[in-house]
Amino acid sequence: MKKYFLMGIFAFLSSILAQSALAQTAEQLTDKFRQLSDEVLPTPNVYRTASGAPGHKYWQQQADYVIDVTLDDDKQRIVASAKIKYYNNSPDSLTYLWIQLDQNRFAHDSNGQKANFASTKPKADYGILRQNLYQKTYDGGYKISAVTDSGGADLKYIINDTMMRIDLASPLRPGQKMNFAIDWSYNILDAKIIRARGGKEFFKEDGNYIYEIAQWFPRMAAYSDYDGWTNKQFLGNGEFTLEFGDYDVSITVPADHIVTATGTLQNPKDVLTSTQRDRLKKAKTAKTPVMIVTTEDAATKLDKRAKTTKTWRFKANNVRDFAFASSRKFLWDAQGYYQPENGKTVMAMSFYPEEGNPIWEKYSTQAIIHTLEVYNRYSLVYPYPVAISVNGPVGGMEYPMICFNGPRPTLDKKTGKKTYSRRTKYGLISVIIHEVGHNYFPMIVNSDERQWTWMDEGLNSFLQNLAEEEWETDYPTRRAEPYQIVNYMKSTKQVPIMTNSESILQFGNNAYGKPAIALRILRESILGRELFDFAFREYSQRWKFKRPTPSDFFRTMEDASGVDLDWFWRGWFYTTEHVDISLDNVRLFNVNTKDPEIEEVFKRVKDAERGITPARLADKERQMRTDRFPELLDFYNEHDKFTVTNKQRNKYTSLLKGLKDWQKDMLTVKSNIYLMDFSNKGGLVMPIFLEVSYADGSKEEIRMNAEIWRKNAKNVTRMLVTEKTVTSVTVDPYMETADTNLDNNYFPRRIEQSRFELIKGKKRRDMMKGFATKLKSDKDDDDKKDTTDEDK
Repeated sequence: MKKYFLMGIFAFLSSILAQSALAQTAEQLTDKFRQLSDEVLPTPNVYRTASGAPGHKYWQQQADYVIDVTLDDDKQRIVASAKIKYYNNSPDSLTYLWIQLDQNRFAHDSNGQKANFASTKPKADYGILRQNLYQKTYDGGYKISAVTDSGGADLKYIINDTMMRIDLASPLRPGQKMNFAIDWSYNILDAKIIRARGGKEFFKEDGNYIYEIAQWFPRMAAYSDYDGWTNKQFLGNGEFTLEFGDYDVSITVPADHIVTATGTLQNPKDVLTSTQRDRLKKAKTAKTPVMIVTTEDAATKLDKRAKTTKTWRFKANNVRDFAFASSRKFLWDAQGYYQPENGKTVMAMSFYPEEGNPIWEKYSTQAIIHTLEVYNRYSLVYPYPVAISVNGPVGGMEYPMICFNGPRPTLDKKTGKKTYSRRTKYGLISVIIHEVGHNYFPMIVNSDERQWTWMDEGLNSFLQNLAEEEWETDYPTRRAEPYQIVNYMKSTKQVPIMTNSESILQFGNNAYGKPAIALRILRESILGRELFDFAFREYSQRWKFKRPTPSDFFRTMEDASGVDLDWFWRGWFYTTEHVDISLDNVRLFNVNTKDPEIEEVFKRVKDAERGITPARLADKERQMRTDRFPELLDFYNEHDKFTVTNKQRNKYTSLLKGLKDWQKDMLTVKSNIYLMDFSNKGGLVMPIFLEVSYADGSKEEIRMNAEIWRKNAKNVTRMLVTEKTVTSVTVDPYMETADTNLDNNYFPRRIEQSRFELIKGKKRRDMMKGFATKLKSDKDDDDKKDTTDEDK
């Protein structure tokens, strides 16, 4: 019985060891280079090809709008009606239509409100509490007053939070179009209280408003080949998936307002003075921005409010959205930018209150033109007639041809002087580049923001960084260099880039920073600029005015560059692995000559290099027995273990006879052979870049492709054969790969110098002293203001 028990134990242990060994082998052989198309990417079809291009049967819907809208300045309210023509270009019959009602996000009972959560800590920013109190009284959301067909008959509809479904009496078949109308109104929210993509800003000093109006009309939801109706509710992060169409929009505002909008103004004679029209004409060919509405022009309107109204009419073709801004406070400057690529002039224009100067008149329009110059080179030529930047309550938001940007200088109320910090200056330039850049992604390359935020924010941030670097030397970019994403990459609070927009953690790092820097690494360190730039332009050209998915981007970049990048997309976009390549060891070898006369001498020298402890050294001073009895000495005392024998000599001679001449030459190579052992501690496979320093003071760069990990994603060894003596090796010397741990990048290891902080203990509260302290007046506080440096 005992025998069988022991046999059972042995079998059990053998099984466990075998499973462990198998698991270890499987883990080591995890294929980081397996093809995405085998398990992740959708199967190519007639709509989207395996090359990443639109297929020969690609289709997309179209929605045209004719809108009449009134901005009620007294009630801060929008009242509007729209006639919509919807084209069913799909191969499907549609029994209902879905409409986006984004303003409903701000209704009291919206899913967005119900899904809001707070920090577990019993504290919050002042603005958070203010926002919560404001939402209790703000009557938000659309008030839909009519939904009718082209004949005026009511259409059946149901509103589901931020979506409205219109049920059709008969199916809308492929190739057919439908006309219908919607009437609605809503109250404009205070965008200085609630962080929103549009709204109003009140100026207490003069009693006027700036309005930035966006997501203001019921918009057709997208219907696509890959998702059907995109009717996922809008919770606040996942932005918009929209159809292209033509817009004819009439905007009625107080007569003293200046209006700017998506598209071109159709009735300048009705709304602009002859002087303003002349200035606009001059601006088209000017070398610097021209003021269309000056500070003096705007100032004359601030005290008096017009009792009458004017209607501004704008048209825009082939756009996916429409936004506008209106205020009597607006200054307006403009400059034409001639695009040599297509021979057309784009009117770059900026609208801002006097509170925005001097920084807005100095930088805004210049930043617009700079964006067009750079983005045109790297992606596609800007196709629209205007590009507009507006200063108002929204910090940064984009729409076709128009964007809203927030930074302003600070007014010292005591001195009346305006100053701005370094952060404000570069923040303004950067946000304008970014938001104008969104015209390219997603306003032209029409990616699905509701699902994949990174497809517009990440790509746009990547191009933004290129534009910033061409603005001035050492521009303070935020998300350009790989080292700037390191802390996020090693964070446990993250999800893959491919996560749905509403579920992202660390939104800015995930959707902006990580994809932008991933593309930076791909361009600078993996593909090289020539291959990358060609592929990126190809993607932009293929998908302009169309709706790409991530697979279309991934496939196009590979198709146009001729490089298999599935390992890169998988690691950077589908996982949260990070880069941490450790140089564990560097071992030095020389060729074993096989000649015993040489090799035994080498062994004797290495044996002598072994350390001898002090105790053993003391032993050598003692008299040995063989000193007293020399007759005990024999052959082995005359010959150490490294003495060459004739048998060894004969074996060497026999070996040489069996070798070819080139093989004999290899035995005489004097080069140093270094084996460098690397381990992948972060999981993300990446190229290995080295700087090798030699004893003669020279240095050598060695660049290995990521495919070096293809057989073993955890450990790899690289051989270096050189006549020189290596003194040190550095991994990723220029910090190109976002390596999260530089300590293990050096061999031999370095001791890095830093700072040891000394702190003072907290003083105990002296209540008596505090009670006796003089109470300060408001005047005392005013006298001590203006002592801080905002740049600190």
